[in-house]
Parts: sequence; structure tokens; C-alpha cells
Amino acid sequence: MSTGQIDPRIARKLLEPVTGRPSKRASIGLLADSCGAILFAAGLAFTVNAIATEQMVFPWLLLMVASGVVRGLSAALALRAGAEDARRVKRSLRAKILITALSRLPGGTRTGGGWITAIIDEVEAIDGHVTRFLPARFAAVVAPLLVVGAAACASLFAALIMLGTLIPFVFAMILAGGAAADQSRKQFDALARLSDLFSDRLRALPVIIAFGAGEREAGHIENAATDVARRTMKVLRVAFLSSASLEFFAALSVALVAVYAGFNLLGLFPLPIPETLTLTEAMFVLALAPEFYAPMRRLAAAYHDRQAAETAITRLEPLLAEVERSPSPTASKAPAIALEGLTIHHEGSEQPAIAHFNLAIESGQSTALIGPSGCGKSSILHSLIGLAPREGVIRLNGTEIAPQADLSAMVGWAGQSTLIMPGTVADNIALARPDATRAEINAMAEKVGLGPMLSRRGGIHVELDPRGSGLSGGERRRVALARALLKNAPLLLLDEPTAHLDPESEAQIIALLRETLAGHTVILATHSPALAAICDQIVDLQGVRS
Repeated sequence: MSTGQIDPRIARKLLEPVTGRPSKRASIGLLADSCGAILFAAGLAFTVNAIATEQMVFPWLLLMVASGVVRGLSAALALRAGAEDARRVKRSLRAKILITALSRLPGGTRTGGGWITAIIDEVEAIDGHVTRFLPARFAAVVAPLLVVGAAACASLFAALIMLGTLIPFVFAMILAGGAAADQSRKQFDALARLSDLFSDRLRALPVIIAFGAGEREAGHIENAATDVARRTMKVLRVAFLSSASLEFFAALSVALVAVYAGFNLLGLFPLPIPETLTLTEAMFVLALAPEFYAPMRRLAAAYHDRQAAETAITRLEPLLAEVERSPSPTASKAPAIALEGLTIHHEGSEQPAIAHFNLAIESGQSTALIGPSGCGKSSILHSLIGLAPREGVIRLNGTEIAPQADLSAMVGWAGQSTLIMPGTVADNIALARPDATRAEINAMAEKVGLGPMLSRRGGIHVELDPRGSGLSGGERRRVALARALLKNAPLLLLDEPTAHLDPESEAQIIALLRETLAGHTVILATHSPALAAICDQIVDLQGVRS
């Protein structure tokens, strides 16, 4: 993944909720909080003056209580509105990334752990940016102006002191922000490496145990985890530095305003000034001085969220751009397929799985791909649904489809590895067509030969766990075939549909396919001469690889 700057054109289009304007409700909430702070300062100033002059205190105390309630409600409104925006953004991003992960995982540059990091951690990093940073950034521009304007009504010089301390603070925040972005990017890279390593080692755990390599691999994971912890501490150090800068200038502002107001009240100011403060005015500007930096405190607290989100968006943008650039073609009837110069080169392999392969399939025609194991039969099928990176041209009804596009929306697919989801047999068969009726599911299960197994185990609604609950390899193939046929898609891609079947079961499936092929464009990979014989054309891939 790229770690450079975000393309602003793509970012604006794909990540508008993230890079755009904050929620209006969240912004209004934070501005209302600043208005409440001004009212509280006024109530405090008039309360002190009332006590000093022995006047009625109750109205001003009531104003202080009311302003406190306003501030609490405003803060809650801002946080809730920001959280709702964040949930909507994260849900949208995760859906888009999951689409890419499902289509690119086997041939992409990220392993399973990397995709998990993208979908969970990197998207989650955007939460604080949307919830807190965007509203705080808007409030940090407008709210201090409100406070300074209110302070200027009582003391112009106190307002100038507040503005004067703001200038060096901004420079300090810019320096700390650049360092935070760099450290946050390195932290995400280290976290992705740890996720990749852990996922890969977990997948290979039986082999690791068998060869007694557990201690060595545990050491590798420990080193990766230590690297993440070290980089996390660097991020925290930069965050603490920016917080210290803020607190220093905030304290300096309050101290200078307090010194000025005190000297002015006592008439001890060493320089001639054109204003004289009353007790009420002095208390008012003194109470407002901490509130001048309150919006920037919120912004500084959320500044790390912004850096983390910027790093995450930079890593996610290519995935989202791929989704945007790769619409899935569709067809309502059996399509004509043409492969021109198809080359498939898997990552980490020196030799291509298949090179410069050409194939033309007419609408409604069935084609059998035969040849020895490793000749590229499965790779060709995978390339049509985006499971293998490809070069060359694929045409659908004469129209070239984009290199990153796939045909999954119009495909009935039965692969060699059958995914079994937790749920019933019916749920697993209906995976590609959730709206199928119970009668249709039952009929398809009988057609593919699952009837005897279902009779033994209690019917179509028997529960399966992720391991398949004891399904044999042949029964898994039957479930995959039932899914593909139930979808009734115009294009059928079948990878070894009769593997692991006894001769009688194979003959049953071949008879079923002979009836089913009509009205579909079919490409199937097989080692079975009997299955290949029912197809309109047979393509031998032996020798095509090079």
C-alpha cells in the first residue's frame, strides 16, 4: 500500500464524509458550549461584584447554573452527533473494503491479517477523526473568536493578550503535528506486519508444531509485538509534547491576563493605558481567559485522531479507489466470453500459471478445460471472478471489461474448496440466493444427491459448524454445486465438480449437469473424461503455461 499523500480528487469523491465538513449538530453543540462559557463568566463576574457591593446574588447564581446545564447538554449533543456520523462512515468504508477483500485476497498484496487490520483497525482509526476532530477543528476557529469578542467588550488589552499567546502556540502545534503523522504512519505499518505474521503463523500452526518450531515462531511474534509497543510509545511521546505545549501557552495566557487585570484594578500598571477596569470587567476577562484555549484543548486532544485517520485513509484509499473503478458487469442471458492473451502470474511464483491464453466461448456454449494438475485450469476460472491477478483482455458479449472488474454478480460458482458457514444445510445452499424458497432448496439438494445424507442427519435444517460437521469431501462438492445451480446464473464456473465422488455418484452429477447446461454459458475444469465429454468444446491446457 502506498504511504504517500492522499490524491485529493479521489479522497473528495470516496471519503467525503471523512474529509468533508463536520456534522452541523456537532458544530452547533461545541459553539453552544462556548456561548455557555461566556454566560458562566458573566454570571461569575456579576456574582463577585454583587457580593462585594452587598447586592442580590441569586439571579447571577441562577445564570451560572443555567449556563452549566447548557454546556453539559451542548457537549453531549456534539459527542452524540459526531458518534452517529462516525458509525455511518465506518459502516460504509468497511462494506467497501470487504468487497475488495473478498475479491482480491488470494492474489492481492495483503494477506488475511493485513485485510483484518484494514477492516478493523484502520477503519476504526477514523472514528476519532469524525467524532471529535472535525467538530473540534471548526470550533477551534470560530469559538475563540467568540470568546475574544466577548472579552474585548470588557477589556481590549486582555483580548490582545489572548491573541498574542496564540501565535507561538500555533507554530508549536504545526511542528508536533508533523512528527505525530510520521510516527502514526510507522505505528500502523508495524501493526499490519504483526497482524500478517500472527495470521500466517496461526494458519500454519499444525506444521509449526510438527517440526518443533513453536519457540522460534513465538520469538518472531514477540519481536513484532515489541516493535508495535515501541512505536506506540513514540506516538504517545509526541502526543504528550503537543499537550504540554498547549498547557504552557494556555497557562501563560491566563497568567498574563490575571497580572494585567490585577495591576489595572490596583492602579499599579507600569505603563500608561487608555482603559480602567471595574471589578466586574476584571473578573469577566479573568474567567474567560481559560475558555479562550478550551476549544484548542479539545482540538489538541483530538489531533492524534486526525493523524491516525490521515494515515489510515492513505492506506485505505487504494482499496476504495479500486472498488470505485471496478463495477461488476452483469448479464441477463448466457453471455459470450472471449479471453485474449490471458496471462496469470501469482505473486511469489517465478513462472506464470498460464501465459498468452486465448479462448472464445459462444453464448450458451459449454467448455471443458482439461490437463494435468498445475496447468492453470483453476487459475482461468479464478481470473473470471477476480480471485487471480491477470493480464490480457476479457470480453463479455464483445465488450472489454476492466482489469480489476469481476463477473461474480452473474456467475454460479462451485470451487474446489467449499466454504461452509455456521448454520443449516439450507442456509449454506441458499448462500448465493437468500430469497430461495424451502421447496427450491429441497429440490436442489435432492438433485445433487444430498438426499441420503439429509435423511440420515435429520433433513435440510440440520446444523453445520464451520468445519462442516462431518461432511465428506464429496458432500461438500455437492453443497457447492447446489449453490451454483440454485443461483440460476447465466454463467456457470465449475472447478472439478465431480472430484472425490465414486463412479456412481459421478454419473449422477454428470447426468444432472447434462440437463442443466442448456441455457447457460459454462466453463468447467475437470480431470474426468466422462464429464468433459458432455461439453460443446474441450480445451487441453497441457503446454499452454509457457
